[in-house]
Amino acid sequence: MTDTEGTGMMTGTSEWRSHHEAAILPALGRPQRLLVRGEGALVWDETGAQYVDLLAGIAVNALGHAHPAIVEALTAQASTLGHISNFFASPPQIALAERILALASAPVGSSVYFSNSGAEANEAALKITRRTGRSKIVAVDGSFHGRTMGALALTAKTAYREPFEPGVPGVVHVPFGDEAALRAAVDADTAAVVLEPIQGESGVRRHPAGYLTAAREATDSVGALLVLDEVQTGIGRTGSWFAFQDPHIGEGVTPDVITLAKGLGGGMPIGATLTFGDRVTGLLTPGQHGSTFSGNPLATAVGLAVLTTIQDEDLLARAADLGGRMRTALAALPQITEVSGAGLLIGMELRDGNAKAVAGAALDAGWIVNPVTETRLRIAPPLIITDDQLLGFADALPGLIASVAPGAADAEGGA
Repeated sequence: MTDTEGTGMMTGTSEWRSHHEAAILPALGRPQRLLVRGEGALVWDETGAQYVDLLAGIAVNALGHAHPAIVEALTAQASTLGHISNFFASPPQIALAERILALASAPVGSSVYFSNSGAEANEAALKITRRTGRSKIVAVDGSFHGRTMGALALTAKTAYREPFEPGVPGVVHVPFGDEAALRAAVDADTAAVVLEPIQGESGVRRHPAGYLTAAREATDSVGALLVLDEVQTGIGRTGSWFAFQDPHIGEGVTPDVITLAKGLGGGMPIGATLTFGDRVTGLLTPGQHGSTFSGNPLATAVGLAVLTTIQDEDLLARAADLGGRMRTALAALPQITEVSGAGLLIGMELRDGNAKAVAGAALDAGWIVNPVTETRLRIAPPLIITDDQLLGFADALPGLIASVAPGAADAEGGA
């Protein structure tokens, strides 16, 4: 076994695979490569092969890999205060919460609860909804909200839920895009409607026009909460700080709760649950929820650096502009029948399907993409990706599709 770049990791393919299989719980599946280094939108494996990372750790690495702002923030914070538990507060924790509230234009009385992941952010939101005194939650077919028991109950995919049933009761899933079914499902027993502004796991699907407005009207009519899962769509991914702020996505709707993670930490594990206004903020009282790592100084310091860099480098406008050009380039390809998404969250429907085989060919050619369904690819690259790196994939895609035969094995989603 050999050491690469001082990492202490074994790098021969047979060596690292055998060690991985012997040491890592197989629930995560078989890894495709052993990655050892990254810079910007590029990563390298143990053989020295280079890849353009068009997935960014599934919409996590907003600033790419080894961004100087993240390295500096992490190093500076680690040299002063790493962890303090939730018995105490730290300056970056407070500053990050205040920055998120300001970016969300949240009213007075709003608040932020920090956690370690998107699933945990949704768990906190679920507990908030229970404090309404109701237990029924309306979710949407095709949704993905995480794999903890509570978040799993909200997640639509039966293959994820069935092995762990009976799960958390009270969740009703309505058909995607069916406004009438949504309105009919929301009644006096409903605690909340929970939905993603854009569904990631289902292939980057946007709701029909008027759907979020209908969700807001339906919840308002019975005093229920509207919870938007922005774990994947938040922090500039769609060209706005939060997708609900985009008038074409959010339709001017103000939610009661939003959940965040992924891009917020730029690679550090952090989630956040944001409550809008006193009524919602007051639902959870001291002692009813918590986490040892909530508001960890390291994660919150990096989160601040991510938000500051996105703002200073005008990456919201960049995501909107470059993402628009990429969708246009993809839509012009005869091999693509539909392009969806917003900003730098993009889905594409392959005319001949075979998404998993195409993604495999792409990986072999140096492109990391996600076969999120049998027929669709998903990309969510770093917001700092260059024009050539992103648009180069649109140029390469016809050849990649041509290199594989239709009918390869089924694909699986990511998160």
